[in-house]
Amino acid sequence: MKELFVEKDSYYDSAFLMLISGEVKKTAGVRDATVAMGTPMNLDLLRGQGFSAAALSEATPNDLIIAVDSDAAESAKAAVAAAKQALTRKSKAAAGEGVHVAPTTLAAALKVEPDANLAVISLPGAYAAREARKALESGLHVMLFSDNVSLEDEIALKSLGRQKGLLVMGPDCGTAIINGMPLCFANVVKRGPIGVVGASGTGIQEVTCLIDRAGSGVSQAIGAGGRDLKNELVGGVTTLMGVEALTGDDDTKVIVIISKPPAKAAAEQVIAALERAGKPAVAHFIGATPPAERPGSVVRFAANLEETAAMAVALAKGERYAPRAFAASDAEIEAMVERETRAIAPKQRYLRGYFTGGTLADEAWIAAHRATGAVHSNNQTDPKFVLADPRRSVGHTVVDLGDDAFTVGRPHPMIDPGARVERMLAECDDKEIAVVLVDVVIGYGSHEDPAGAIAPAVEAMREAARKRGGYLPVLASVTGTAGDPQNFALQKAKLEMAGCVVMPSNHQACMLATKILERIGARPERQARHG
Repeated sequence: MKELFVEKDSYYDSAFLMLISGEVKKTAGVRDATVAMGTPMNLDLLRGQGFSAAALSEATPNDLIIAVDSDAAESAKAAVAAAKQALTRKSKAAAGEGVHVAPTTLAAALKVEPDANLAVISLPGAYAAREARKALESGLHVMLFSDNVSLEDEIALKSLGRQKGLLVMGPDCGTAIINGMPLCFANVVKRGPIGVVGASGTGIQEVTCLIDRAGSGVSQAIGAGGRDLKNELVGGVTTLMGVEALTGDDDTKVIVIISKPPAKAAAEQVIAALERAGKPAVAHFIGATPPAERPGSVVRFAANLEETAAMAVALAKGERYAPRAFAASDAEIEAMVERETRAIAPKQRYLRGYFTGGTLADEAWIAAHRATGAVHSNNQTDPKFVLADPRRSVGHTVVDLGDDAFTVGRPHPMIDPGARVERMLAECDDKEIAVVLVDVVIGYGSHEDPAGAIAPAVEAMREAARKRGGYLPVLASVTGTAGDPQNFALQKAKLEMAGCVVMPSNHQACMLATKILERIGARPERQARHG
């Protein structure tokens, strides 16, 4: 049964409520629980989950909602009580049990930290723009973590920031590294000569981690927000300001740009800015075919995130970049493919990707779709392959579990891997899965042990395939560094103990997956069956 509780005029931070949702779900007899503010997006998603439209109709963005799907009324009552208790307990803890009261306004925070020069804002979109404007008027750079900020507000904020010489990173900016300090979802990387400006969070994480692991380092990593280059009305304001800042930074020797396919005019402006900067530069427009390099240009174009990092490191070291498909030799890759396909059963034929990082999911479905021409995803741009129900895989499927459809009232899967574990266990009995792709993203903001959390689901899927007389390769990569709190080497070891093949990058894991699909598709018995 589904029960709703609405508490009027009770505002809480959304990230705070996500953690509460996770606690409430542990209540006996509760199948699912959502503790969230009554924003329009949250209300729409709750209606889609079957909660009463009438009961939700009076809720506003200022109202707290506790939505419970339980076995019985007693369980629902216990869940609501658990939510209220957790909210009270955590609110007191946040306030320091009365010993120290944390600032609740920007003005109060500036009195506590008068030398601060950057504000990180995480509020519902309807309120975030107002607070971002206050921060800019106070002379602060802004990292706008919030999403659901209107396009008009973004344009106005970035225009104001440009006038004042202040960066507006975002909206929907989840990753930055400023003066060596990781912000929000970011990793511990060495300081070094490569500056990054990116419109994708896990894209920045993957590239900066690969730079670190290749022996170089990062001067700054500036997040721009997903619309910065993609929407021609925004015009790449933050990206252009980032390029200007890195141009004037003596510690930055190489500039990297990462973005989804940008608007043509914005891309031309950024490339022109890189040419004016005169520093060696690498640009990667995810999903777009790299343009031909122009003679005499300082700008090089990369085809994937790994190549982006490798090109930048080579430029920083004054070395020639040597393209490669895999870190391992051809013979080693061939042996790996043979080993991982030898026992796959004839009915197994589909790829399934279960991702927590949106850009890593994009990289996977782009690579697999190019190889097969038929990969479904909730991030797909081709209407024929957009999942009708993002909670159900069809054929070849790569799903971004950090999408809004999965995160209403619950933490992002990089924080709480539960949604991914549930999805994998729900698809254990699918006889047609031939290969699985997963990402593990560590660093600040991420779960304390994502590899350990996913390992039981990996083992369950592989065991289910074995019992059916087949074999299931699970390919993984770890986005992280030796300096991250979760310990890169330990995370890799846990995945390998669960039976995963761990590749050095998301790109290499994707390429190995396509090789496995090619191998099993080329077998004579499959050609006879499907030819």
